[in-house]
Amino acid sequence: MRRWLLELSLAAVATLLGLFFLMTSISEGDGAPLPVEAVSAVVAAVGLVLFRRTRPVALTLVLIPLGILFAMPMGATPVALFAVGLHRRGRVAVALTGLHAVLVAVTYYVALGSTRLYYESVVFVVLVHVSLVAIAMLLRSHRQLVASWAERARQAEEGQRLRVEQARLAERERIAREMHDVLAHRISLLAVHAGALEVRRDAPAGEQQAAGVIRECAYEALEDLRTVIGMLRAPVEDQPQPTLGDVPALVEQSRVAGAEVGLELEGGDGVPDAVGRHAYRIVQEALTNARKHAPGAPVRVTISGCAEKGLDVAVANTLTPGGQRLPGAGAGLAGLRERVQLVGGRLEHGPTPAGEFRLRAWLPWPT
Repeated sequence: MRRWLLELSLAAVATLLGLFFLMTSISEGDGAPLPVEAVSAVVAAVGLVLFRRTRPVALTLVLIPLGILFAMPMGATPVALFAVGLHRRGRVAVALTGLHAVLVAVTYYVALGSTRLYYESVVFVVLVHVSLVAIAMLLRSHRQLVASWAERARQAEEGQRLRVEQARLAERERIAREMHDVLAHRISLLAVHAGALEVRRDAPAGEQQAAGVIRECAYEALEDLRTVIGMLRAPVEDQPQPTLGDVPALVEQSRVAGAEVGLELEGGDGVPDAVGRHAYRIVQEALTNARKHAPGAPVRVTISGCAEKGLDVAVANTLTPGGQRLPGAGAGLAGLRERVQLVGGRLEHGPTPAGEFRLRAWLPWPT
């Protein structure tokens, strides 16, 4: 809309300037008939509105002879030359300005002869057009300079982003090395001691079975550690992500470790991978919290949903008054809340009147 208003305004200015030249021509008893001048004015105005930006060179080549023959198009010629200087290369603008100056000088000489009026008219017209073209070329250069600065700024931002990404990858490598050096050795020792306890002949059967579970969990922890280290060293887009279909396997791992976990999964077909990944992380964190704060208590996992209602994830476990507590950072639920809020969902957790700790999350189903 603003573009059309500008084009119409320039056409109106060109028409008013043409009227000035027409009145001057009429006062001197010269000029073409008024109907012809009106037709030429319409042609010039329509040409400016339609072709000033897209075909300024062709428009100028049409207006130059019209502006020499008639008075009304003389107001549109400088606007067209200005457009050439603004939208085309400098040599094209200089060539058209020179062509126009030569034609004006020759035509005015034929009409006025070598008189003072001839020289004054030619100098005035040429100076006006040369000044407009120079201003247009200056504006074009300024725009190109600003565009080059913007491109340099974009390249600088891209370079900064790449440097940040490299620093992030280096930090991930450092974390991976530290995790391997610190944790792998200790978990390996745990597996070795558990294996030794498992094969002791004088150990009770219950202790041997518990040692076997510890050894298997230690080996699984080593495999998980290798997977995590590989994920840290790999690009983010190459990391395997769990989905809702991996929740049964997650529950089964908790059962093997001795936890009593029930799973009810309804409407799991067609769940988007992004929603399923969030649901998997919620269940994973809830099961971890249950093992830490309510060891041995039965856990109930319920997942249901559809595209119309979204996905509901609920994990409940019985509160235990005592028992050994494993250490934790205390930031798991806060991280879950942030994860759920980022996707537009809701998270509720806390004790219930029935003596349970219940965590419930609702995840929106993307359309």
